[in-house]
Amino acid sequence: MRAIPFSRLLIAAALGSTLALAPLSASAFEGEVFSLKNRWEHTVTQMPANQREDTLKALASEAEQLANQYPNEAEVLIWQGIVLASYARERGGLGALGTAGDARDVLERAIEIDPTGGNGSAYVTLGALYDRAPGRPLGFGNSDTAERMFQRALELRPDGIDVNYYYAAFLKEEGNTPAAREHAQRAVNGTARENRQVSDEALRREAEALLGQL
Repeated sequence: MRAIPFSRLLIAAALGSTLALAPLSASAFEGEVFSLKNRWEHTVTQMPANQREDTLKALASEAEQLANQYPNEAEVLIWQGIVLASYARERGGLGALGTAGDARDVLERAIEIDPTGGNGSAYVTLGALYDRAPGRPLGFGNSDTAERMFQRALELRPDGIDVNYYYAAFLKEEGNTPAAREHAQRAVNGTARENRQVSDEALRREAEALLGQL
């Protein structure tokens, strides 16, 4: 039998170890994101308003640590961006602009890695950020950019509850009542995602309330 060089054996062993560990690493990363998502959902849908800001601040810190550990995982960055955007919204005022800007930067980085933006989630959050932030010189808010983000999200997930609700809210602010009504109805009729049922159902209720105002 032909002898195999020892160096090649070492390389093969190292490669085998890497391949064996990869599923475990992926599972660990997915589990951490799943835990972060569940606690975020509980915070934004069920926690009393006077407790949300501090909790989201802690979640944002945790998400940052996770992103530092997995800097090239789009899903991790998307959830960091979502948590930061929620924290900025809860803080409100000019003091939240820095946090909102951080959320924007993280989400745009995630889209560079995954152009689908987590099946549209990054684009929805970016659309809401560009819609709600003040424009220059104070902030980065821009209606045209918000429109583009929402349109891209709709291309990826046209029946999404979150996509249609936030786009409907944007259209209402823009004075386009017929289109706002259409997308609010689509949000009401949409199907909740299996991994986001709690937050999607909360948005469905908000879409029903919005529809009543249109």
